Amino acid sequence: MNQVTLQVNGMSCMHCVNSIEGAMKALGADGKVNLADGTVTVAYDSGKLSLQSIKEAIEDQGYEVA
Repeated sequence: MNQVTLQVNGMSCMHCVNSIEGAMKALGADGKVNLADGTVTVAYDSGKLSLQSIKEAIEDQGYEVA
């Protein structure tokens, strides 16, 4: 299991948290948002998911991965 912390711009509320964490769950990853830091920490199986697909899923929700 790999883990990465991504800086994500545009998050400000619980809707943002739910949107991103839900998108990670749909991919089969475990995402935890930290609004105070503006980060998302994602645990994922690199044999099933790429870092690029994780970034794209976050961006598809309307946020910018820095």
